[in-house]
Amino acid sequence: MGQIRVETCEIEGLKTIIPAVHGDARGYFMETYHYNDFKEAGIDTVFVQDNQSASKKGVLRGLHFQKQFPQDKLVRVIRGEVFDVAVDLREGSPTFGKWHGEILSEENKKQFYIPKNFAHGFLVLSDYAEFCYKCSDFYHPNDEGGLLYSDPEIGVEWPIPEGMELIFSEKDTKWGGLSAYKAERGIE
Repeated sequence: MGQIRVETCEIEGLKTIIPAVHGDARGYFMETYHYNDFKEAGIDTVFVQDNQSASKKGVLRGLHFQKQFPQDKLVRVIRGEVFDVAVDLREGSPTFGKWHGEILSEENKKQFYIPKNFAHGFLVLSDYAEFCYKCSDFYHPNDEGGLLYSDPEIGVEWPIPEGMELIFSEKDTKWGGLSAYKAERGIE
């Protein structure tokens, strides 16, 4: 492979991508996406939309997913630091309901590949963060679902420092947990 190193996670399909960074006294250069390198690494995804968000410390976004139009995502942080989480919602998967988290930052330049049928969210750990992500399908606003970030059945271990005040959108405080998700879909 050319410009990336790929690490697999304990949950099949999730991948951490470490780009080759070429730096000198002027700064650095790196390829953030090259279709052929990603395809060789087993990520044969066509991305159709790029998104970017900015958030302040303590913002927790998620855990979101698209119901009828699921998306593969390739996420990274270009400023600051976040704890990024994916939860396996693939019916029949041996790791259904399990989560994996990665620290993504402007310093480590890691990217996190999250395939379809995972819930996704992140917590901003730095004073400010800019988060970028590619999606394999367009956003459909009426198709969004979510899971409560603090659902004990999932048990995400968010690295919340002492004294950090969490900040949510209103919708992110009202999602149900994994049990409600399974009941809604008839999953045993």
